[in-house]
Amino acid sequence: MTDPVIRTLDHSTAHVFDTLADPLRLREKHRHTLFRPDWKRVALRDGRVVARAAWWGAPGADEPLVINWFDVAEGEEEAGAELLRGAPWPVEELELDLPTGWRDDPALRAAAETRFGAARKAGFELLVERYNYRWTPECGLPERPGRLVFTPEPDDRVFFDALRRIHSVTLDAHARRAIEQGGVDRAAQEEMDFFHWMPSPREWWQTARTPEGEPVGIHIPGHNPAGPCVGFIGVLPEQRGHGYAYDLLVECTHFLAGHGADFIAAATDQGNTPMAAHFARAGYPVVRERVNFLATR
Repeated sequence: MTDPVIRTLDHSTAHVFDTLADPLRLREKHRHTLFRPDWKRVALRDGRVVARAAWWGAPGADEPLVINWFDVAEGEEEAGAELLRGAPWPVEELELDLPTGWRDDPALRAAAETRFGAARKAGFELLVERYNYRWTPECGLPERPGRLVFTPEPDDRVFFDALRRIHSVTLDAHARRAIEQGGVDRAAQEEMDFFHWMPSPREWWQTARTPEGEPVGIHIPGHNPAGPCVGFIGVLPEQRGHGYAYDLLVECTHFLAGHGADFIAAATDQGNTPMAAHFARAGYPVVRERVNFLATR
């Protein structure tokens, strides 16, 4: 068997990327994603593509943020690992999107585990598994519970303080990792950076209070480069146990729908079972699953 040849693509060779089989239906998943041809790489063995990866960054960015398309042919884990190891863009995260119920389908499970094996060989380790949701008007707007009062808040310090308190007790794997590395301030700042990174208006950010004026939490209706999304839902620790995250999610949904959204994307960690239950109750169907890996070297 000959050694694989690794190639970074360009506009003239971008079509080569599409010659590998697509059992995980990533082409359908990324039909609206804009990838730069020169941020795509393939591994070829005897002229045939046996692994491919696409790095993604926001429009106009100088460097990619994440690897969010990674495919490896059966038995080609080492070629896939070499493809990632030698990349000129040192991103921290690798996202593997999978069809719902992939573990129950032997072919899908085998394809996923091949990619997992290649990612681990390349120096990535599992961080978290997530549910991806997509609300559309056909799902129906959930009725507002009417228990909270929502208002915009122009002061970033209010949101930063709320995020510090929210992340002091959190089930979110990304936030917990940030806390391990730099405490709750780092976790809060990473969220703030993400909110500001989204191109949606700053004035969309809202706080939630009880009718008596007690702070409850925050919600961030957003618009990322792919479209409308639930940017963040968070309840203060002292207000948990009342199901207020559902109220926040419903308000966020109404807000985005009221601003013309014909779909709303959202996600949560699979281990965050309370939030997953709120999404189900609010009519958000799971459309994909996602496995996040982090670089260890």
